[in-house]
Amino acid sequence: MTPAPKHTARALPAAGIAELQGQFDTRCSVALAVREQHGRDESAFDVPPPQIVVFALSSAEVASTLALASRYDVPVIPFGGGTSLEGQLLAVDGGISLDVSRMDRIVQIAADDMLAVVQPGVTRKQLNDAVRTLGLFFSVDPGGEATLGGMAATRASGTNAVCYGTMRENVLALEVVTPQGEVIRTGTRASKSSAGYDLTHLYVGSEGTLGVITELTVRLRPLPEAVACAICSFPDIGAAIRTTIDIIQHGLPIARVELLDAQTVGMVNKHSHLGLREAPLLLMEFHGSPQSVREQTAIVEELASGHDGSAFEWETTPEGRTRLWTARHQAFFAALRSKPGCRAIATDACVPISHLADCMLASIEDASASGLPFALVGHVGDGNFHFAYLVDPLQPHEQAQAEALNTRLVERALSLGGTCSGEHGIGLHKRDFLLAEAGEGAVSVMRRIKQALDPGDILNPGKIFLP
Repeated sequence: MTPAPKHTARALPAAGIAELQGQFDTRCSVALAVREQHGRDESAFDVPPPQIVVFALSSAEVASTLALASRYDVPVIPFGGGTSLEGQLLAVDGGISLDVSRMDRIVQIAADDMLAVVQPGVTRKQLNDAVRTLGLFFSVDPGGEATLGGMAATRASGTNAVCYGTMRENVLALEVVTPQGEVIRTGTRASKSSAGYDLTHLYVGSEGTLGVITELTVRLRPLPEAVACAICSFPDIGAAIRTTIDIIQHGLPIARVELLDAQTVGMVNKHSHLGLREAPLLLMEFHGSPQSVREQTAIVEELASGHDGSAFEWETTPEGRTRLWTARHQAFFAALRSKPGCRAIATDACVPISHLADCMLASIEDASASGLPFALVGHVGDGNFHFAYLVDPLQPHEQAQAEALNTRLVERALSLGGTCSGEHGIGLHKRDFLLAEAGEGAVSVMRRIKQALDPGDILNPGKIFLP
């Protein structure tokens, strides 16, 4: 395990614990098992668990918890699905883990306006199950059972972002509880606004450091009339990337285009009991009318053939498409299973698509030369790719190798005009990289915003940047 950067824990006194227990009763726990569950995520950091866990059911309970924490000057760490990858939910300063996963009510579905109002514990799958019969769907799909509140907090994206955008484009309004326990609303149900500061998108991507999201108004999309899913194998990664660039530069409205390298395909085959050709692979999806989908797929087949793409296979049934996309979303867990007992040091970067081949190929060469096993997937339609370096937690030199690979990958992406994170966020892991990317001046502005909204530094302290 990787030790987290050192911080000074701030303890909630016995009187504060008694207040929480009096208000929440059985929905407040100091049991070690519960605290440990809320003191880890999918990152490799080793951090002591929070002091206490509270399960909130309403914005009023969130507000009272934050007011208490502000009074006692103790940290509060919002907790949703527990799937963050960069240490966002770790209690580096101790304090209260505020679990909002039980706030899972769909408040309203406004089909005519193509939007939904939901509590933060609602998952994308839950929302999609509720709106499918209305001919609608929620488009942001990072995989797993992430909650919409957590997805907004980390500005998540995923496989559909190349066509439908990220959480930034799909959140219209929020209800947020401030660090002082005040409930505020940002944004409206209108499709656009030029009224005042854009507070909605200040909170989207703030990683729980400025406020706790307790309600979201999100865009819904019409279900496409026709959907086709294709897989295509390539002789090398470069050919797959060049095909992707051709697809984007031709202006084809592809809904999803995902890249897996050969060894990751092998991991997925074993984990999900598939028989995909173990070569670099593009997994693509097309949405539209039956005629437009046929036209798109014909052009893409021609473009792929020009780069020696082969073994084109199509899935048009919902069951077949679900099987392939479920396997893709399980790639991270397939990688962990491939090396029993390992931990994954995960990272992502995003670059302009014209530099994607250079950045990805150099990063693959670097990782291969290290001897560490790794998994590679990419939302390559928008220049975003992910590595998971698989390390033995009992071998510090492997962790050091993985962190060195991560550093070189990020430096490479930044040198090409990219970003240190396309969707994982900053958390604990990428604080230094944010400084390198944005510069001291911009990070100083971020610090001043944090200080203005949270002068006591009680909300998720230590994340994104140091005070």
